[in-house]
Amino acid sequence: MTDGDAAPVVCRLEISGRVQGVSYRASMADQARALGIVGWVRNRRNGSVEAVVAGPADRVEQLIAWAWRGPVLARVDDVRIHADADSDGGFDGFEFRPTV
Repeated sequence: MTDGDAAPVVCRLEISGRVQGVSYRASMADQARALGIVGWVRNRRNGSVEAVVAGPADRVEQLIAWAWRGPVLARVDDVRIHADADSDGGFDGFEFRPTV
């Protein structure tokens, strides 16, 4: 199966643990871009990180596996995955969004 054959998926991730102040967002953006994933990432005021990711299913799965590890200083306690029915993907790249 080639990348062009992989079914595209869009999902929202909620990552909790020690994920702020450890370059989690920047590292996720780097990883997503390396995998060809589009979407966005942001901090949440509750201390978690939220992301919407879109791309071929196999690559999104690779990014989710990375999300469980994060960068070296992170401690990931949980990654909640939600099908994102509110988005059609339609992203041009992978960006940072403001904290909410």
